[in-house]
Amino acid sequence: MCELCPPATSSRRGMLKLAAGAAAAAGLFSLPAAAQAPNAISPDEALKRLMDGNARYVANAPQERDFSAGRAARATSQYPIAAVLSCADARVGAELAFDQSQGDIFSVRLAGNFVNDDGLASLEYATRFLGTPLVMVLGHSACGAVDAAIKVLQDNAKLPGHLPQLIRSIKPAVESAKRRKPANLLDEAIVENVRLNVHRLQQARPIITEKVRDGKIRIVGAVYEISTGRVQLV
Repeated sequence: MCELCPPATSSRRGMLKLAAGAAAAAGLFSLPAAAQAPNAISPDEALKRLMDGNARYVANAPQERDFSAGRAARATSQYPIAAVLSCADARVGAELAFDQSQGDIFSVRLAGNFVNDDGLASLEYATRFLGTPLVMVLGHSACGAVDAAIKVLQDNAKLPGHLPQLIRSIKPAVESAKRRKPANLLDEAIVENVRLNVHRLQQARPIITEKVRDGKIRIVGAVYEISTGRVQLV
């Protein structure tokens, strides 16, 4: 026997490990059959469900839910009807604001609700491998991240730690809003930040753009009003 060759049993064991690893990877990135998936709905239907849920939330009339029901099923699969890129602000919770159940919303959150590489990869995963038909960029009133970007631009404010990196991603929205000379720069910049990031997602190649082009997903923007709970589409 060749001294450099591993024993046959070791070789077989290695092949089994490789096969198991491949199977696990395939399971992670497998897409359920469209005809069977609960989220196999149109983007417009997904948006309607969110907005109907928000109307219930504003009216303080949420649907009654048993949160223990379906836990076993959710342990093996997920079928979100929407992926929501929202701010990390503690007052903004997409599942509550849209009165949805666990597993209905794939949440991507960071202060300022802007698209970065990691967030984009998460949204690509949701649309490509989970069959999510709708992507929403959700800003909110009185956004501290946008307000900080305004202070940096107007007052040359200095921020500690990694905050300047975050602000750099929001500056383009503030600069665009300033050119309009709005009565309320913060409100205008919040909306513009949503618009710019919707546009970025629509241009995000290859996965997102292809699905938008084929009509398989829709990308929308909205702003959540903290004082009322109402979500207004942009």
